[in-house]
Amino acid sequence: MEDDTTPDNEQQQQINVELSDEVAEGIYSNLAMIAHSNSEFVVDFIRLMPGIPKAKVKARIIMTPDHAKRLLLALKDNIEKYEKAFGKIEGGSDAPRFPLNFGGTLGEA
Repeated sequence: MEDDTTPDNEQQQQINVELSDEVAEGIYSNLAMIAHSNSEFVVDFIRLMPGIPKAKVKARIIMTPDHAKRLLLALKDNIEKYEKAFGKIEGGSDAPRFPLNFGGTLGEA
């Protein structure tokens, strides 16, 4: 005999997520800087361009510590799934060194 009743605390909640065309295009970032206080984490997504010593923050996300931890676990889970499907991601263990060099000549003003 199957029990098709689910306790209230186990029911899946559906969320209607809207994605505008502008947001769906995404923003490229090749550096993230993270700061935190006792009540929030601030993640700045930055785009560095080769040979240009100035970088712009393209997006800033502010979240609670609880949500930051959930993001960490979700990223870990997704990286494991990615590596299982496509192979190990090389790198990622070295912190960026400043100034960053993209292999080209440094920009001059």
